[in-house]
Amino acid sequence: MSEPKRVVIVGGGFAGYQAAKSLRRSLPEESDAEIVVVNPTDYFLYLPLLPEVSAAILDPRRVTVSIPGTLEGVRLALGTVTVVSLENRTVTYTDPEGGTHQLGYDRLVLAAGSVNKLLPIPGVTEYAHGYRGVAEALYLRDHVIRQIELAAATDDPEERAARCTFVVVGAGYTGTEVAAQGPLFTDALVRRFPELAGQRVRWLLLDIAPTVLPGLSPRMSRTADRVLRKRGVEVMMGVSVKEATTDGVHLTDDGFVPTRSLIWCVGVSPDPLVEETGLPTLKGRLIVDPTLAVPGHPEVFACGDAAAVPDLTKPGQVTPMTAQHAGRQGTLAGRNVAASLGHGAMRPYKHRDLGFVVDLGGTDAAAEPLHIPLSGIPAKVVTRGYHLAAMPGNRVRTAVDWLLDAVLGRQSVQLGLVRGTAVPLEAE
Repeated sequence: MSEPKRVVIVGGGFAGYQAAKSLRRSLPEESDAEIVVVNPTDYFLYLPLLPEVSAAILDPRRVTVSIPGTLEGVRLALGTVTVVSLENRTVTYTDPEGGTHQLGYDRLVLAAGSVNKLLPIPGVTEYAHGYRGVAEALYLRDHVIRQIELAAATDDPEERAARCTFVVVGAGYTGTEVAAQGPLFTDALVRRFPELAGQRVRWLLLDIAPTVLPGLSPRMSRTADRVLRKRGVEVMMGVSVKEATTDGVHLTDDGFVPTRSLIWCVGVSPDPLVEETGLPTLKGRLIVDPTLAVPGHPEVFACGDAAAVPDLTKPGQVTPMTAQHAGRQGTLAGRNVAASLGHGAMRPYKHRDLGFVVDLGGTDAAAEPLHIPLSGIPAKVVTRGYHLAAMPGNRVRTAVDWLLDAVLGRQSVQLGLVRGTAVPLEAE
């Protein structure tokens, strides 16, 4: 009788979660293969809806889906992988209480995802906050409320103006959605304070790119730009931060913006763990073949942001770091791992994007389902429908939160659960 096989999946994001799910489904019921997901949290985070958490629309529990609660037959190892030994076929991880553990594997799926992308700009790590998880979203929610409350309490016009100014850096998906949700949130807050009647609340969106949502279609970019400007967001393309200070930010166009709020949404970089494996990489992403296997290591697969997956629809290129690709690559990785264990056939990754959706808050969105351009309410319906279909859980609760927000408005009080020191802007 053969020894039971163990498959270790590093990461529980879009790629890792779907890899575990599809692997479990691809193995026969009588299989004794063990599937272990190593992840720092016990949940899968549905990142696209995080801006609605920081805007007090969704409860943070809506965007967190329990891994042990939804992946039957999959074991969770709670911790962060620190070492991958290809020679010994082991991974070493540290649990949340500092304990060190080691797992042997027969198959390894590297789906470690990505981390905040940092740039060598003075003051950014001291005065900015990133936007990669629930803690950062909750911190930003409290921070925005606190700034409005403190602005209402001061008689100093300069301090009040600075506290009512919010700078978002990065006009990709996350930055655009945060900037779009921001004015709606602060407008609702300001109405509660007669002291702020007539006070200008500024939201700025900066990026060195020439347009909002670079990389997407010109139509989606124009739609997002139009909505942002209509809401009063100061869209400053070709401009970024030169230096951050305690009083504000110096810009690359030599301007200065007094502010207490610098929100860093510049983008992501592959998890440093990928480089530390010693395997060949491309811009920090692990080189894999079209089946997602690592050349020379048929027992190792990689997918999502951690992998430079050849884009068979665009020869010579690799797939971009998007949730859509990560989820689909994870599904294929699970099936191909099962095939490597004798259950099914290996297949290459080939996927043409089905279009993109961007939620712009209120009744606005930009969407291109099957490349059909939509905006306004039709795009909003498609966008929310897409998210509900893509979420692996919490759909009813999420829909109820949306309904309550539309009918009753937002519950916006500081919870005080996350301090700024608990969410430093770091690369890992």
